[in-house]
Amino acid sequence: MVTHENLSGRVAVITGGSGVLCSAMARSLASQGVKVAILNRTEEKGSVVAKEIKDIGGEAMAVAADVLDRPSLEQAKKQILERFGRIDILINGAGGNHPDAITDMETADESAEGKSFFDLEQEGFDRVFSTNFTGSFLASQVFGRELLNQEHPVILNISSMSAYSPMTKVPAYSAAKAGINNFTMWMAVHFAEKGLRVNAIAPGFFLTTQNKDLLTNPDGSLTPRSEKIMNGTPMKRFGKPEDLVGTVLWLVDESYSGFVTGITVPVDGGFMAYSGV
Repeated sequence: MVTHENLSGRVAVITGGSGVLCSAMARSLASQGVKVAILNRTEEKGSVVAKEIKDIGGEAMAVAADVLDRPSLEQAKKQILERFGRIDILINGAGGNHPDAITDMETADESAEGKSFFDLEQEGFDRVFSTNFTGSFLASQVFGRELLNQEHPVILNISSMSAYSPMTKVPAYSAAKAGINNFTMWMAVHFAEKGLRVNAIAPGFFLTTQNKDLLTNPDGSLTPRSEKIMNGTPMKRFGKPEDLVGTVLWLVDESYSGFVTGITVPVDGGFMAYSGV
């Protein structure tokens, strides 16, 4: 159902667009008449989402690009402009975690076995931090110049609950997402007079391909870490990808949020509001 008619004909670039959450955003934008460019390191993954969009009558293209490689982003921009002629919306969705940047224990327990904080290698830490933060910076630089050519441009960053209260085991991811919140505010101020609005969404806990093994057992039951999440989430469930799309549409449509910039919106089932008591 088209509810944001003025978005029709605009072009959205979504990095990490084949992921569970970002692909839902892509399909939702396409349903409003937005032309969507799905960026991933491999074009094949993005092609799956692009085909889904085309199958429901939307317009989409898949483009291979590495958010940590400026030349590949520049090449992706060239392809998108050749195909669609403009760029109005950038969603910085590329990110995630990696085992090399995760500790096995939640606290500094010297008697516990496994990877401790002191065992983390700089390369793994750098990879996770860079993918989540530096990738958003580079994509914003490369596509931002084109955004400024449009009347109502928008950048939407993806933050996390871990930006506010860092989750155990994932120091690089948590630090990067905290940086995203700050960077969102910085860019919002920097570009406000140019009409470019910059906001972010902080999803609560959603089951994705990356975290499924961490949050669920092979039989589908919850892991001890998930039990903690449920205890801290007043709505007592994981988020569903479609829970994000209303916030996305609100933030990219200036007729709904034209005076909103520099904020990070939690979509978390009450997780951030709950003190635990």
